[in-house]
Amino acid sequence: MVARHLEASGIPTVVLGSARDIVEYCNVPRFYFVDFPLGNPCGEPYNRNQQSEIVRQALSLFSRSSPTGTIEAPFAWRTQTWRDNYMRVRPEELERLKAAGERRKHERQSLREQGKVRSD
Repeated sequence: MVARHLEASGIPTVVLGSARDIVEYCNVPRFYFVDFPLGNPCGEPYNRNQQSEIVRQALSLFSRSSPTGTIEAPFAWRTQTWRDNYMRVRPEELERLKAAGERRKHERQSLREQGKVRSD
């Protein structure tokens, strides 16, 4: 949303990220999508060459005269098994996580009632 506001003010932007569905939903003008685990949009840890190239390619979107939408980076994470484990909840953790979620929901409701957080 900030990118759209800046663009409307004449300031070009590039969003570099991994959460494709979220960023595309926001309809940013230029999005350089890197299909890596969240938290790693600039490349694998300690892989400086890859990181530099990802940033270079993302910045190259500024040279285009008009917004480009989504451009997908031509890089792959070192193993593709990260997708198998991403957001996986082991059965033995399910009840603990449900209970923690319920506690958090009640805490948020209490804070809302006290006016300490905004309502949904």
